[in-house]
Order: sequence, then structure tokens, then C-alpha cells
Amino acid sequence: MIKEFEKRLLSSIILIPISIFFIIKGSVYFILFLSILFLATSYEWFKMNKKNDLSKLLGIIFLFLSFYTTHEIRENYNINIFLLIITICIFTDIGGYIFGKIFKGPKLTKVSPKKTYSGVFGSFSLSLIAGLIFNNYFFIDQKIFNKDLFLIMLILFISTISQLGDLIISYFKRKAKIKDTGKIIPGHGGLLDRIDGMIFVFPIFYLIIIL
Repeated sequence: MIKEFEKRLLSSIILIPISIFFIIKGSVYFILFLSILFLATSYEWFKMNKKNDLSKLLGIIFLFLSFYTTHEIRENYNINIFLLIITICIFTDIGGYIFGKIFKGPKLTKVSPKKTYSGVFGSFSLSLIAGLIFNNYFFIDQKIFNKDLFLIMLILFISTISQLGDLIISYFKRKAKIKDTGKIIPGHGGLLDRIDGMIFVFPIFYLIIIL
């Protein structure tokens, strides 16, 4: 566990600043960044579903819509909201991993054998703590949300969607009989393994905004 965690940590230390650079810069820089992510995740999706043409097509359409809505939220709404979503998704993943590894316990589902109820608890707990800290302290002069109850509900909702997205990608990995969608990120596997929750959160969040 220690070695795997060290790989994850090192990968995150390298990738997070790069991602934040493109997110903050926005405009054509962010489009370039999303285009690279789209091509990489599409390649992983194709490899994972190489025997199912319908899944390949539907998956590519979904990924395109996911990255399109990601761009729209970043460019047309408060960047702090965008960063809050990213923060919640990241700490949902971290909480699930750490609590699941330490406390183990009953399995959540056969779709993803490594997922446990303790991991779910950790995902909700760490995402809630991180989301509240982000809203209340990182942007203290311009809070994103002033009503704590609404913010708590929003964080739990985003964390739930992120975890469901993780399970959906795990289902397709299980069907393809593979452990990871790729090997591009040490400790994490493929790019889809890393952003599986986010690609579901952004389109759903975007639908809520426009509705």
C-alpha cells in the first residue's frame, strides 16, 4: 500500500499543478488541455471496448459531451465553482482510497471488488471537509456559497455522482477483464481511472445549471 500511495502522491504532485495552470489560463490553453484529455480518454475507451462498436460510439459521444460541458462551466461561470467541483471530486477519490485501504470492511458491490462501505464513508467525509474549507477559507472575500446547508447538500451530491461514475467505469473494466484503463499515470493507471468521476459530474452539473 505504501509504495502504491507514494506513486499516487508523486503523480498528483506533478499533474495537479499542470492541470491548475491550464484551468487558470482558460481560453485556448484550456481548450488544448481538454482536447488532449479527450483524445487520451477516447483511446483508452476504444481499447477497453474493442469488441463492442456500439459501446465505442456511445462512449465517444459521452466523452465529447462531458469535455464540452467542462469547458462551458469553466468559461461561462465563476471559476471558483469549477475549482470547487474539482476539489470535491479529488477528495472523494482520496477519501475512498485511504479509508478503504485502512479500514477495509464489507465490500460495496461485485462490480468493483475493491470498493468498501468504509471507502464510501471516507469519500463523503473528506470531500465534505475539503469542500467546506475551500469555500470558507480559500476565497474568504468572495464565498461561492453563503448558505452552509445548501453547500453541504451540493458537496454530497457531487461526491455521490463522482462515486457512481467510478463504479460505471469499473463495470466496463470488469466486462473487458482489465484492472486499469491504461498505464499512463503511475499509481493511478489510465487517465479514465483518474477522472472517471469528473466526466460524469460536469455534464450533470451543467444540466442542473441550464435547467
